[in-house]
Amino acid sequence: MLNPTWLNTFKTLIEVGHFTQTAEKLFMTQPGVSQHIKKLEQSCGKALIKRENKSFEITEQGKLVYDYACQVAQQEELLLERLSFDDPYSGKCHIGCSGSLALLLYPKLLEQQAKHAGLHIHMEAAPNYKILNDLQQGSIDIGLVTEVVNPSLFQATCLGKEPLCLVLPKRYEGMAIDAQVLEECGLITHPNSKHYLSFYFEYCDDADLANINVEQLPVISYINQLNQILVPVAQGIGFTVLPKSTVESLGLTEQLTIHIPNAEVYENLYLVKKKHRDLPSRYETIQQAIIDALELI
Repeated sequence: MLNPTWLNTFKTLIEVGHFTQTAEKLFMTQPGVSQHIKKLEQSCGKALIKRENKSFEITEQGKLVYDYACQVAQQEELLLERLSFDDPYSGKCHIGCSGSLALLLYPKLLEQQAKHAGLHIHMEAAPNYKILNDLQQGSIDIGLVTEVVNPSLFQATCLGKEPLCLVLPKRYEGMAIDAQVLEECGLITHPNSKHYLSFYFEYCDDADLANINVEQLPVISYINQLNQILVPVAQGIGFTVLPKSTVESLGLTEQLTIHIPNAEVYENLYLVKKKHRDLPSRYETIQQAIIDALELI
């Protein structure tokens, strides 16, 4: 690889046409300029200029090296221009969040894309552990999670809280809900159900529910399509736990019973990114849109 400093000295010399003026322009000594040219010629194995007293003429090989030096300079200029280009309304945004949050956030983020054609939203719906793993692997740039298991790897900002709802068929309206009722009803599971259930039972201030072993609850159905999770419950089959925003967005509330706990259960929502990772300005636009959407919860 040809030394880029020597190439720049040679390029400047050809454009200026004089050793002394080249030295002045590059803040060098004239012998220093001559040394750079000599070393470049040695690297190329060819004479690049033909010296005649105090002047010189470029050789045919020198013309080729000069063209190459110009290309290198142009590529460097283009690279620096690209590095400094940071449009807050342009570029791809890779985001990970739960399926329930995706229902809420994706339409709001698409509104930003509709306003700014240069923005491209890429959203991955996944459970907490996969979001954090994807952040670490670099396949997404920001994520929304309810728990940060390794704060040494991630920078987390709490954006707010979201209520969790224990949802049962309509026939349970007005009934006392305990462990026996839930066992008889049966669980509709989904990718986040065990996490939601454990959290709900722990913080709902009900000793009977707190003693439930989530792993031992009878499972009567499983679905990983978020918009279908409440369909069996609305038809009188099973119970589940989901964020309030998801329950309300699916439009089945009149066919459901939402248990009123002794203490309302909230999960913190964290915006996370890889620690020490500087993100482009467009993520400030996206983060604000997310904050605005979460205020509606």
